[in-house]
Amino acid sequence: GRTAAGETVLNTANYPPDTVQAPGADPIFEIPNAFPFRGTTYIGKAWADRAAADTGRIAIAARPQVSLGQTVAKVFGGDEQIDPLFAALPRPLRVALAAVSTDPRDLMRLARLSCEWVFDASSGTPTGLVYDAQGARPLIHDKQLFDTVANNPSLPAPYKCIMALRPGVQGRSEIVGEVIRPDTHVFEYLRRNSYIPWGHYAANMADDAVRYAAGDLTWADVRGMRHLYYQRTYVRLAEDLGITAPRTRQGLSAEPLESLRRSILAAMAQLKDPGRLPFTATLWGWNYGAGYAPSGYRLHASHQQIHQQYALIPTLVDTPDGASRIGAYACGDMVQNFVDAYYQHTGRSFFECYLKAIAANRRMDGRGDRPADLVVHENEHVVLFVPKAQTSQWELQLMTRSRTGNILEAGPALRDALDRALLKAMQTLAAMGAAMITVIEYSKRFHHRQSDQRLVYAFLPRLPESPGGFSEAQLRWINGHYPEDFARVCRDHLNRL
Repeated sequence: GRTAAGETVLNTANYPPDTVQAPGADPIFEIPNAFPFRGTTYIGKAWADRAAADTGRIAIAARPQVSLGQTVAKVFGGDEQIDPLFAALPRPLRVALAAVSTDPRDLMRLARLSCEWVFDASSGTPTGLVYDAQGARPLIHDKQLFDTVANNPSLPAPYKCIMALRPGVQGRSEIVGEVIRPDTHVFEYLRRNSYIPWGHYAANMADDAVRYAAGDLTWADVRGMRHLYYQRTYVRLAEDLGITAPRTRQGLSAEPLESLRRSILAAMAQLKDPGRLPFTATLWGWNYGAGYAPSGYRLHASHQQIHQQYALIPTLVDTPDGASRIGAYACGDMVQNFVDAYYQHTGRSFFECYLKAIAANRRMDGRGDRPADLVVHENEHVVLFVPKAQTSQWELQLMTRSRTGNILEAGPALRDALDRALLKAMQTLAAMGAAMITVIEYSKRFHHRQSDQRLVYAFLPRLPESPGGFSEAQLRWINGHYPEDFARVCRDHLNRL
C-alpha cells in the first residue's frame, strides 16, 4: 500500500533474509490461582502498564444509538418503504438489528415479524400472542429473532411482558413461590425438567417488575430473590429431617425463616451420619445478560430479565443399572478437597492465610506510588475483592470472613451482608459497562462440620473481545491490567453509585 503522503509501504520485514534473532520480549506475569483447579492467569506487562497509567481504559464503551428506521427515513426522505424493507431483510441482518437497535420502533417491527400477535380491535395495540391448538406454545416464525428482540432492553415494556415475562409464555413451569411487596415482585418457578437432573428453581422478576439491567435493581429485588433461595432450601431440608415447616401460602417472614434454620442445624447435629440425607449441598447461580450473534451463536443467558437459579445437590446418585452409587458433582467440593490438602501439607487454614494475603497485598508491578488494595467493599461479615489471578478479566470474588461455608450456617446478619454485597458487585460491574455476567456460588457440603471452607461467590463478566478459546480451554487466563488497578476502578464506581 501507500502512506497518507503517498510513499510506498512494503512487507519486506515479513521475509527475513537470515536467521531471526529475538533476544527478548515483553515481560509476562504468570500468577497461579489461589484455587489450583482454576488454572493460571497471565498478565502482559506492556498492556497492564498502559492501563495503570490510564485506568479509564478499564471500561466497556456504552452501546451506540442505532436505528435502521431513522436511517432509511433520512436517506430516502420518508418512511413509507420501512415496513417492506424490514420484511425483506435477510435473517442474519434481522437478528443483528434485533440485538443492537436502540429504537423501540425498529424492535416493535421485528417483534411483529417474529411471531403471530393478538391485537386490540379498537386501539390496535398488542394484547397477547397466538398459540397452537393445544394452547401450549406461541406460534413463532423465527425463534432466534423472537428471543433476540424480547431480550433487547430497548423493546417497550408491553412487548417485553407479552413476549418474555408474562407467566406461561416460556412454558408451563408452575409458580411455587412469590415475594410481593410495594417495591418489588418476584416469582419462583419450578423447572421440573432442566439441565440439573432433578430439576431446579428460578427466582424471576415478575412481569409487573421489569428489570433488564443491574442498574435497575433495587435492594428489595435482590433481597426478594435471595429470600426465595433461602426459604426453598430450608423448607426442603426441614422436610428431609422430619421437621414440621410452617405451611402457608404467605411464605415465611424473617423470624420464622431463622427459627426454621436453627431447628435444621439442631436436628443435623443429632445425626450420626448427616451425609445420608437426600441432599447435602446447594447450587446457586445467576446468568445476567443475553445476546445472539447474527451467525446464530447464543452469547449468554436464555433471557435478559433478571433471574437467579438454584437447587439442592445430593451426596450420591445411582448408576444407570442401579447396582451402585457414585458421588454427585458440586463445584464447592473442589474447594473442600483443596482446603483439606492445604491443611495436610502446611498445618494451617487456607482461608485464614488467604484473608491475610489479601490484606497484605503488594502490587504486581512492585510500584509503591500506586494503589495496592485488592478490596472493593468489606465489613465485619464479608469481603468483596479482586482475586490476584482473575479467571475473567473483570472477575470479583465475595467471601465470608467467618468460618461459614454455606447458607445453612449463615445467620440473618451474614445473609443480609451477602445479599447487599451481591448487589454492590453487580451494579459496580454494570456501571463499568459489563453486560453479561455469570455469578456462581462455591459452598460447603452441609455434613462437613469441622471444615474451614468459607462461602465464596465468583463474579465472571464476559468482555466483548474475550470470548474464550485455545488458552482458556487450558485454564490459561489472559489479562491486560493489574488486579490492583481493577480494584481501584471498582471502588471509584462503587463510590459513585
